[in-house]
This record gives sequence, C-alpha cells and structure tokens, in this order.
Amino acid sequence: MNPLIEVAIEAEDWASLEAPSQLAEAAIFAAIGESGVSLAANAEISVLFCDDRFIRDLNRKWRGLDNPTNVLAFPARGDAASAPLLGDIVIAFETTSREASAAGVPLRDHVAHLLVHGFLHLIGHTHSGAADTATMEALERAILGRLGITGPFGESLIEETTGAND
Repeated sequence: MNPLIEVAIEAEDWASLEAPSQLAEAAIFAAIGESGVSLAANAEISVLFCDDRFIRDLNRKWRGLDNPTNVLAFPARGDAASAPLLGDIVIAFETTSREASAAGVPLRDHVAHLLVHGFLHLIGHTHSGAADTATMEALERAILGRLGITGPFGESLIEETTGAND
C-alpha cells in the first residue's frame, strides 16, 4: 500500500518548481517499489519544501552544524512495516537550486534525487561508511532510473557526513 504523503511548501521560491506534490509522490512511490520495503497500511510521510534559513535552524538544532544543507530526513521511531508515521523529509530551495545549477542538472531531477535520498534514510539506509554509501547510491540510481533520471553521481550532490540523516 502507498503511504499518505503530506506536502507543505513554506518558501515562495518553490513556486518555480512545477507540481512539487506530484514530484514527491512519484519519487517516493518509485523508492517504495524499487527498495521493496514493506510499509504499514496507514503509513504517513511528511515533506517540507523550505528555505535555507529554516533548514539551517534545523541543521543547527539537530546536527550541531550551523549552515544550510540540501536535505534533512527525520525518521520516526519504529519499524517501517508497522510504524504509522515514517518521518519527515525537509528540502531547502536555495541550496538545492544552487547545487542543481552548478552541476548542470534540472532542478526537478535534483529535487527528485533528494526526495529519494531522504526517503531511504526514513527506511533505515545510511551512508556512514563506504559499504553503506555504495549500497545506498546503487539503490538511488535504480530508483531514479525508474523516474527516467540518469547519472546522479557524476559528482555527488548529497553531503557525506558521518551519522547524519541528510
């Protein structure tokens, strides 16, 4: 069963991204399908599209890092197969837009990648070591392939920080 995906847009700049709610659903549903994860029948995921100021405050509070980042994931406690709330994915516009532009990729593709990355954190994947990173990146490639997005790791746009859910 597909989860309920609640999308909130808290920064006006996101108006430049066409249909962010549909993008969130497509990315997360593709991730569910490719990862093979079993979710509770009533599972919920929250996606927040915010600005750098907002995500910087979250990053400072939860990770002790006083800078904005592209994506943060906040997994809820419990097993994905039984937990009614899977967690929250937060994506900042300015950082994400800047990264997409620097990499020469469409903003929509980069946002899809960040949604997939955040979802994988919600279901327990990490990139805290080389083996975990390789596993997570391979899964991301497969999921993004389902969405028609290729080559997200020419130069990774996902911050590699030990023990973080970003």
